[in-house]
Amino acid sequence: MPAKSLELKHTIHLIEVLTEEIDEIELSIRQIMDADPSPILTIPGINYRMGAMILGEIGDFSHFSSPDQILAYAGLSPSTYQFGKLYNAYPHMEKRGSRYLRFALFNATRFVCNWDPTFASYLAKKRAEGKHYYVAISHAAKKLVRLIFALVRSGQVYSPAT
Repeated sequence: MPAKSLELKHTIHLIEVLTEEIDEIELSIRQIMDADPSPILTIPGINYRMGAMILGEIGDFSHFSSPDQILAYAGLSPSTYQFGKLYNAYPHMEKRGSRYLRFALFNATRFVCNWDPTFASYLAKKRAEGKHYYVAISHAAKKLVRLIFALVRSGQVYSPAT
């Protein structure tokens, strides 16, 4: 059928063009990240793309005096609800702030937990406590933010605990 053949040919051409553009963008990201190397790229599981997303969304680390401020900016801090003497027993994530940073941190955390034994054991510990997978990932993401903050502030590279 000539109509389907033409449609398929244009779809394949569009995929090729988009693949070339993606490769060009990833090369640019790699060049930018290599020009100003960041210590977060030394964390196993964080590649150029995730590192660039995290650094791009956080921006200047001097605007944050603690990792808790970055967690609040990403919307990863737990919400608190209080009415009189009633306190919320099961606080949920606020989900305010930069959703792109939250996305990058969650995805980076999943990869870091696969590649780094320290984070893998921390995730396993949280899962053994009975926490849901995504709750355990959010705890590991908080640990990752504290690590990133410390690495960027000190300028040291990541060395896994032995």
